[in-house]
Amino acid sequence: MGRLLTIHAVNDVRVDEYQRPEPGPNDVVIKMKACGICGSDLSYIKVGGMSQNADGTTALGHEGAGEVMFVGSAVNDIALGQPVIVNPMNTPSFIGSGGPEGAFTEELLVREARLGDSILPIPAGIPYDIAAMCEPLAVALHGVNRAEAQAGTRLVIFGCGPIGLGMVMWAVDRGCDVIALDLAEERLERARRLGARTINPAREDAVERIKDLHGREMYFGRERASTDAYIDAAGGPAILSQVVSMAKKHARHVITAAYMKPIELPAGPMLTSEMTITSAVGYPSEFPDVVAAMPRLKQQIRSIISHHLPFERIMEGLEIAATPQSAKVMIEFGDSAP
Repeated sequence: MGRLLTIHAVNDVRVDEYQRPEPGPNDVVIKMKACGICGSDLSYIKVGGMSQNADGTTALGHEGAGEVMFVGSAVNDIALGQPVIVNPMNTPSFIGSGGPEGAFTEELLVREARLGDSILPIPAGIPYDIAAMCEPLAVALHGVNRAEAQAGTRLVIFGCGPIGLGMVMWAVDRGCDVIALDLAEERLERARRLGARTINPAREDAVERIKDLHGREMYFGRERASTDAYIDAAGGPAILSQVVSMAKKHARHVITAAYMKPIELPAGPMLTSEMTITSAVGYPSEFPDVVAAMPRLKQQIRSIISHHLPFERIMEGLEIAATPQSAKVMIEFGDSAP
C-alpha cells in the first residue's frame, strides 16, 4: 500500500493510503524520485480541489521525475530503470490537476505513455531534483517566449516566485536586460544572483525606478519607460495599471499570473501607446527545450530550489511553499530524499 497527497475539501489536504491501479499495455509506472510543490497546488487546496474523481478528492503533484519501474507491452522506446521526466499536460488525466493520478506518491501510473511526449529522458548527469524543475521552467520559458524576448530586449518581470525566477533565468540567458520586482528580499537576492537588477516596490517607487534603469522617452506628450516588454508573474491588482501608465509605443505585456477577480484596465493611456496585452499558460512546446538546456544551466536551476524535504514531511513543505521567503520546495522520495 502506497501513499498519495489528496485534497478532500477547502484547506483540507491529506496524505492518504493509496493502492496504485494496475497498469495496462500502453502504460508505464514511475518510481518517483522528486516532485516540486507548485503555486497551483496551493491554489487548488484553497478552493477545495478541481476533481473529476467520483469520491470528490483531487490528487496533487505535477512536477515529477523518477525511474521507470514498469513498461507496458505496447509501449515503445521506454526502458526499465530509465530516468525520466513526466509532462503532465500530455497525459490523459493531466496528472495532478484534476484526474485520478498525482505525482506526490511513491509510484506514479502514467497512462498511454509516449516517449518524447508525456515521458522525456533525463539527460546524463542531471540529478532528479533538477530534472523535476522541468515543468515550472517550461511554464517560465513559455512566458518569456510570449513576451518575444530576445538578446537586447529590456524586460521587466513582476514576481520572483519559482516561475518568475525561471523567467529571469531564461531572459538573462537569452541576453535580455532584466529588471525583477518582488516584496521579499530573499527572492530578490536569488534574482540578482541569476543576473537581474531588482526593485522592491515596498521600498521605492517602482515606476520611477524602472524608468531610471531602462531609460525614459516621450511619446504623445507623456514620459514613458523604454522597457520593451513586461511579464506579470505576481498577480498584483495594480500591476496592469502601472504597466499601461508607463508603456512606450508598441510595448508588450504578458499576464501569467492567475487572477480570481476582475482588474481595472485604464484604456485611455493604452490607446496612445498601441501596446499589446496578452497572456501565457502552460507550455505548448517548451518541454524539450528545457530538457536540452539542463546540462548547460544546471547551477542556475539549482539556485531556484530553496528547500529539499522528504515525502514524509510534505505537509511541512506545503506550509513553507506558502511563505514569501521560499522559492521552489522540492519533495524527494526514497534514496533521493535528504
